[in-house]
Amino acid sequence: MRRYARTLVAVALATTVAAGTAGWASGSTQRAVSGPPPGSASWRADEVRGRELPDPASATPAQVASFFAGLSPSQQNELVRRHPSVVGNLDGVPLELRYRANSAALKASTDPRYRSLARPGRRILAFDPRGRGLVAEVFGDLRAARHVAVVVPGADIDAGSFDRDSDPYGTPAGMSRSLRDATGPETAVIAWAGYTTPVGVGWDAATGELAEVGADRLARFTDGLAADGLVVPAVFCHSYGSVVCGLAAHRLHVDDLVVLGSPGMRAGSVPALRTTARVWAAKDPTDWIGDVPNVEFAGMGHGADPADPDFGARRVPARRAVGHTGYFAPGTDSLRAFAAIAEGTAGTVLVDGATGITAPTGQSAGAGAVR
Repeated sequence: MRRYARTLVAVALATTVAAGTAGWASGSTQRAVSGPPPGSASWRADEVRGRELPDPASATPAQVASFFAGLSPSQQNELVRRHPSVVGNLDGVPLELRYRANSAALKASTDPRYRSLARPGRRILAFDPRGRGLVAEVFGDLRAARHVAVVVPGADIDAGSFDRDSDPYGTPAGMSRSLRDATGPETAVIAWAGYTTPVGVGWDAATGELAEVGADRLARFTDGLAADGLVVPAVFCHSYGSVVCGLAAHRLHVDDLVVLGSPGMRAGSVPALRTTARVWAAKDPTDWIGDVPNVEFAGMGHGADPADPDFGARRVPARRAVGHTGYFAPGTDSLRAFAAIAEGTAGTVLVDGATGITAPTGQSAGAGAVR
């Protein structure tokens, strides 16, 4: 009887997740963008001096990188010219070629959503116009960087909301710019909106369907960074993005995995993530995500709260962050801690029975640090 009662409670909570709690709203069901980049059919039919091009659907990023390494600069440039949509979105292609390919694709686009992305000087690492639009942008010199961070956003992010003036620290571009400004010239930050996010917080946000596709894309993306010879990144996952990161964790080539404002990672603990990365979690006391039941039942809900000490993640202080999108706001203790993690200078200390974060190495512990 008790077991039956617990099941009823779980069903009720999962239904609450879908129907909405404080801060949640209804949303429309989305179809995830998946598979190889647009233009892959014409790419497969092409060749370079008698050599077949790697199949975007089956070639690994390492195989793609090896193929491009064997081409002359003129051959690489010809592929950029003939197939910008494939070159710009194919993980394993050298980032310099991706920048040029995506710049060409954006200039050729007539969609008003992409005008700002086409501005000179922006380093667009991915641009896929399918669906609501998938985008990745680099802040800093990724090739020369000693430290790299990747920001994975949550719901309601697409090409149109990737970079906006309202609520900027709730956008991947705004979060990434802020983190880049808080670090230094040796750190590059990638804003990765490379998956189809939920719209609103309805069925899609309460289930893991979009996150499963997103996890595959994120894992391939980090494989591509490694294949291109770039340094191992720290990954920062906001809101529903933390569900994506939880499902991808065991496949990600990362040193640090940081979740903030997380509804759950579809894992009951850090060991259940099966990752060798250090796992960090932040949740400020005013974030409405705290009202979301941490359950998982019949595919609904995302499980344990990563910020709960029992989960086993290292704590990131977030006393000065406000709301669900305030973690990257300048002057917050959370942003200061994120910068330390990105730069590899974060120390750890036990706080209230949980593992927390100290001030960066060589700096005194200010008001925003856990002491």
